[in-house]
Order: sequence, then C-alpha cells, then structure tokens
Amino acid sequence: MIELKTPQELEWMRQAGRVVAGVLDRVATIVKPGITTQQLDDAAAAYIRRHGAQPAFLGYRGFPATICVSVNEEVVHGIPGARRIGPGDLVSIDAGAVVSGFYADAAVTVIAGSGSPQTKRLVDITRRALQEGIAQVVVGRRLHDISYAIQRVIEQAGFGIVRDFVGHGIGRALHEDPPIPNFGTPHTGDRLRPGMVFAIEPMVTMGGHEVDILQDGWTAVTKDRSLAAHFEHTVVVTEDAPEILTRVG
Repeated sequence: MIELKTPQELEWMRQAGRVVAGVLDRVATIVKPGITTQQLDDAAAAYIRRHGAQPAFLGYRGFPATICVSVNEEVVHGIPGARRIGPGDLVSIDAGAVVSGFYADAAVTVIAGSGSPQTKRLVDITRRALQEGIAQVVVGRRLHDISYAIQRVIEQAGFGIVRDFVGHGIGRALHEDPPIPNFGTPHTGDRLRPGMVFAIEPMVTMGGHEVDILQDGWTAVTKDRSLAAHFEHTVVVTEDAPEILTRVG
C-alpha cells in the first residue's frame, strides 16, 4: 500500500528536504583531494544540527555515520572514516534528515578535482537518468514509467544499472512502499496519485550490474570494480508538476 501524505505531513517533509538539500550543497562544495570522508561526515552532522533536524541515517539498522560517502567503485552505503579523497576520485554523498518524524533523502555524485571524460560522462548520464525519471512523476502515470525512463537513459549510454538496490517510498519511515527499480516495463505498476512521495535514485556503473558487500556489512561495491555514480531526490506527486523536496535553492 502506498501511503498518501497530508498537507501537514508534506510541509514537514519539505522542511526535511530543505535541510537535506543544504547538507548536500555544503558537503559537495568541500570535496577536494586530501579531505577525509570523516571530515565530510562531520560537516554534514554540524549542518543538520544547526538547522534543527535529526540525521536520518545515524543508527539506522546500526549505521554508524550521518551520511554515506561512497568512493569510485563503491556504489552506496560507504561508511565515512580516515580515507582521504584522491585527485579525480568519484565521490557519492547520500544524506537524509528527519523533521517532526518525517524523512527526506537525496544523493549527489561529484568529482574531486579534474575527472576523466569517461567519469564526467558517467556523472552526467546518472544525473540525466534521475531527471528523466522525475519527469514521469505525473498524476495518472504508472510507477514503472519512472523505472523505464531511467533504464532507457542508462542503457542507451551503454552503462550498467545496479539491480540490488532501488528507490523507494518515503515519509514516516526512511524506506516505505513501493520499491522503485531503475529498470522496468512501462505502463505497469501502481497508478500515481497526488500525495505519493518517492525517493528516486538511479545507481549506475561503467561496467556490470552486480555488487559485493564489503566486510563492514554496509559498503556495496561493483563486483567488477568499475566506477559507479548515484543521484537521488525526494519527489512528491502533485496535481501539477513533480515537486522536488530536496532541490538546492
């Protein structure tokens, strides 16, 4: 069952979304060669506290940090620590915040310093796949129209789609129904209605779709160790255009 949010619940999610957008903007601007992933996490924690929200990830199923920082072949759920970012590293930052018991969740991928043309293309295609998925968040369309739009962009570019992790509903919990794969058959799935809220998040690789989980129990890496990128927004179905709650600005 997909829960429809009330106007008041949506307002709390907007507040959480503004915090998440601010966190990602702040952290992305300080990504540079030499900085540690723990320093990125510290900056995120300070921002969330300063803006009166709670971190969504810290303690979630035992996760030990405020944000996820995934580097190069790491797809998602990288744990911040002593690792130093190197020149040209691909850095995916995933953040969540809670306001009055309601969640927002988003992610960006940035390059530390100058990246190769192939790395820049991976980032651009992943961002565009998210944009095309969001464009399908329209009343009357079907859930897997989102999935198919994302899949089409990625596969036309010749990249791989991670299948073990998917987007999701969001609201009172960080992960709610429905799951939203980044691949699917158009014109299938639940019909979209005003008040539905989704965390849409393509995870894209330069190689295959398979992943391994490292010994920390969290960090997902590409099995072939190819580079990966990740973008995400929390989006509301409205009577008009999609409303992105985690957009900067």
